[in-house]
Amino acid sequence: MHTYQRRAYVLVMKNVDIPVWEKYTLTIEEASMYFRIGEKKLRRLADEHRNASWLITNGNRIQIKRKQFEKIIDELEEI
Repeated sequence: MHTYQRRAYVLVMKNVDIPVWEKYTLTIEEASMYFRIGEKKLRRLADEHRNASWLITNGNRIQIKRKQFEKIIDELEEI
């Protein structure tokens, strides 16, 4: 859960740490640690599957939808 404070009609989010297993999306670095897959391999997978439903890009920042990617991994025997 995020904590918000209202200051001069602007919501300011306090810095809140969310456990990786509860996040909706993961950075390449977080996904690498969580799934135990190398960052280079994850970047290559993201590059090869740019339109995949488990992938979101925000500018040049890659985000992996954790639950959707878990389903992909569950179906694979090798990555």
